[in-house]
Amino acid sequence: MIRVLIVDDHDIVREGLKRILAEYRDVEVVGEATCGEEAIQLIRKLNPDVILMDISMPGMDGLEATKRITERWPKVKVLVLTVHPEDTYAVRILKAGALGYLQKNCGPDDLITGIRTVYQGARFLLPEVAQRLAYRLLEEKKDLGPIESLSDRELQVLHHLASGLEMKEIAAKLRISYKTVETYRARLMEKLKLRNVADLTRFAIQHKLICL
Repeated sequence: MIRVLIVDDHDIVREGLKRILAEYRDVEVVGEATCGEEAIQLIRKLNPDVILMDISMPGMDGLEATKRITERWPKVKVLVLTVHPEDTYAVRILKAGALGYLQKNCGPDDLITGIRTVYQGARFLLPEVAQRLAYRLLEEKKDLGPIESLSDRELQVLHHLASGLEMKEIAAKLRISYKTVETYRARLMEKLKLRNVADLTRFAIQHKLICL
């Protein structure tokens, strides 16, 4: 039996996933969390085999949670399930330790195959996604695009700024100082050649870093 923990801040998504997975005898949903911090607490109690992880969540996001979980519990497998296109987050999330990446518009067959595959310790990407990522990685060696030029922390700060959070709120969520957030904001402006937070927000929407 594959013990699955669902991590997503949307009730309707968690309910939908539980209904889908209830159809398979070799899978059991042992718990659900709404953010990375809650997921880490539940791992200690529930001992899941596979985590279905969203990326954009309040508090600790899926990228940071994946890093911490795979470092602390290497036997726990992470399969990311997100609305973000693979060219935005897939490489980062795989480098963070996840074994698989799926978008939320995938079908039940892909979802259960992904869970079973990462449970066995193998990587799971749909063939068309793997092909696009391979091509993108080759292109990155020639010239980094605007998203790829950002560090993971810069990407997190960008996401929070574009989502409308105040600087002090971002500092609290990421557990860094207000001044450090200011530094990241200034660095984002410089790297992306933007002038203000409104420009950052438009950039984030254009690159599908936030969902409207």
